[in-house]
Amino acid sequence: MDRVALHGLKARGHHGVFPKEREEGQTFIVDLVLGLDIRPAAADDDLTKTVHYGIVAEEVVAVVRGEPVNLIETLAERIAQVCLKHDVVQEVEVCVHKPDAPITVPFDDVTITIIRSRA
Repeated sequence: MDRVALHGLKARGHHGVFPKEREEGQTFIVDLVLGLDIRPAAADDDLTKTVHYGIVAEEVVAVVRGEPVNLIETLAERIAQVCLKHDVVQEVEVCVHKPDAPITVPFDDVTITIIRSRA
């Protein structure tokens, strides 16, 4: 399976279990790896036979900006389902970063990574 990756998609969302997270929001960063067969697109040099990563990026940002959820696990699941709606995408790896998570000790990042497929 071939891979199309998008790294560092940024959007502000209001996800989290604490009231301050819901009220003020914070930046979330999303990395995606889409699994698909790019041979038909490459053979014909045809965008319609692959995934349009610009559209995927816009859809993912819309999910992050959209309806708040408590857990980034839920956010990752919603993002994965949006990616799998593209017929050519057979598998997706979603990593959601929450660099401003409300943790009381010094840290660089919090992430959740999931892999989902059609099978």
